[in-house]
Amino acid sequence: MQPKPLIFLDFDGVLHPTSAKPQQWFSCADLLAEVLQGMQCEIVISSSWRFSHSLAELKELLPISLAERVVAATGAAHIGKFARYTEIQSFVGSRPNLRWMPLDDCAWDFPKTSQLIACNPNSGMTRVEAEKVRQWLGDTVFP
Repeated sequence: MQPKPLIFLDFDGVLHPTSAKPQQWFSCADLLAEVLQGMQCEIVISSSWRFSHSLAELKELLPISLAERVVAATGAAHIGKFARYTEIQSFVGSRPNLRWMPLDDCAWDFPKTSQLIACNPNSGMTRVEAEKVRQWLGDTVFP
């Protein structure tokens, strides 16, 4: 059985603008929930929020439909060039058949040749990135 595709999800700059005040946090989360409705995928949290919150706490911050998809968070921080990409690579390991895509605002944390759906940190996720997520996942629907 083929594993479900993984979205590696950043919070700041994706689920809300990086400059968002606490009352604006997760203002784009419903858009992601909407685009994933009926799609086959799981979420791994790659946000730095994983260092200050448990996985259970992170899930509580998300809409229920997103929280239900969260299966893990990436591990230890990597310092240096392409840090986020390296963290994801460490998580993915040697699973060659795994389809995965980062949803992140830090394009500089990924090699130019890598897969990435990059969000503008000033706006967070918009319909443009939502459509890229939908296209990447294709038309796979839950049976």
